[in-house]
Amino acid sequence: MSIEIVDGASASEPVLGADEELKGRSPRELAWRRFRRNKVGIIAGIFTLGTLLSSIFAPLICKALGLNPNELHLDQINVSTGLPKAYLGGISWEHPLGLLPGTGRDLLSQLLYGSRISFLVMILATVATLFVGLLAGITGGYLKGRVDATLGRLTDFLLAFPSFFMIVALAEPLVDRIQRLGIAHGNSARILFLIIILTFFGWTGFSRLIRSQVLSLSERDFVTAATALGASRTRIIFQELIPNLWAPVIVVLSLSLPGYLTAESVFSFLGIGVQPPGFTWGLLISNSTQYVTNMPSFFLIATVSLVLVVLAFNLLGDAVRDALDPKADK
Repeated sequence: MSIEIVDGASASEPVLGADEELKGRSPRELAWRRFRRNKVGIIAGIFTLGTLLSSIFAPLICKALGLNPNELHLDQINVSTGLPKAYLGGISWEHPLGLLPGTGRDLLSQLLYGSRISFLVMILATVATLFVGLLAGITGGYLKGRVDATLGRLTDFLLAFPSFFMIVALAEPLVDRIQRLGIAHGNSARILFLIIILTFFGWTGFSRLIRSQVLSLSERDFVTAATALGASRTRIIFQELIPNLWAPVIVVLSLSLPGYLTAESVFSFLGIGVQPPGFTWGLLISNSTQYVTNMPSFFLIATVSLVLVVLAFNLLGDAVRDALDPKADK
């Protein structure tokens, strides 16, 4: 029986076209492919990126719109009530989101500039928390023994504290100590306090997650082989362990950002964070509560802005977590 040959290949072998070419995909490519299929995640990512860029370029945006966050428009404020004379809180082409009661400052510019401090605390606290948690988790999970036991007891000790009440109680003494040491003054000292205290109480949960991952990775063949070949601990940690921890780090990063944004707003609302003449979203919401009845637009705009940003971060975090799930459909 004769066998027909097609371009040097037997007829029994499949002939692959250009579109049918088999191609292996890395975990990163698979994760990006799954993320692109999540339309909600894409929209949330675009909204989140737009919000961050608006915060970074707030001076340019306000200059382009002719807005100044510190400019007073007292001529547009009713002297007897302190409210804007125009309807809907003074919303107009010149002031797209209206004016603040009492001072007549532009609300949109206040939101843009206020987001800069809120996002600064959010990003720095998240990065510091992930760094400390990653360091503690890798150290305990890889070294094991007494080091792991000591870090475990320290983690248990910190988790036993009611962190919210501790932050409220320690706010004034620690801010005063920071100012006495000359490290920072005024609102800068309060921002530094928030970053330090949020990191101090926030790294424990992440370190436990990393520790469990490191304990699992330490038993894998590639780590065992590297150890048998005489690789140093430093090389094993940086070349073998850390590259395999990027997935949980990214997930925790995307979910920690909205948490710390909310925390900063809450503490500023309670008077622990940034104080006037500075302004953040927490302060704007705190001021808006005084005008819920007489000027509900101020309260709604301030609170809805925070809700939308936090919701976008959470949806983005969920999309990233689903994309990095190895059990998801390819």
